[in-house]
Amino acid sequence: MAAAQESSQPAPQERGPVTNLPLPRYVSMKASEGNVRRGPSLTHRIDWVFKRRGMPLQITAEFGHWRRVRDQDGAGGWVHYALLSGVRTVLVQEDMLTLHAQPDERTAVTAALEYGVVARLGTCSLTWCNVSVGGFDGWAPKDKLWGVMPDEIRE
Repeated sequence: MAAAQESSQPAPQERGPVTNLPLPRYVSMKASEGNVRRGPSLTHRIDWVFKRRGMPLQITAEFGHWRRVRDQDGAGGWVHYALLSGVRTVLVQEDMLTLHAQPDERTAVTAALEYGVVARLGTCSLTWCNVSVGGFDGWAPKDKLWGVMPDEIRE
């Protein structure tokens, strides 16, 4: 009987060995520029440089003061943790994405955002998220945003 109860439990989420925070998880770029290295140290080659403050990134691994991250295109590598922020942002994945006054497409439109806009992430239900950018805020369908897990609920 105990085996049947154990199998019905959700699988434990992987945790980072350094922070004990969930992996994968989303963060944002704190710095306006950050070197992305091939491995977790200053001796590893710089593959490219992220140049967008606030850009959402997904952390997939941890090693000491280094975090392996990827962007919306899957490009990534290792960055120093000091370049990252826990402030959550998302990338708009649809051109002229309309924000609504409530999490319902029948409510008033508060703004329209271009593809690639970085917005600050607020509350999320199972299918909608509240976002803000440039003095505008509203609700957008979660599946039109990159930087939030499909099953993530934020209060």
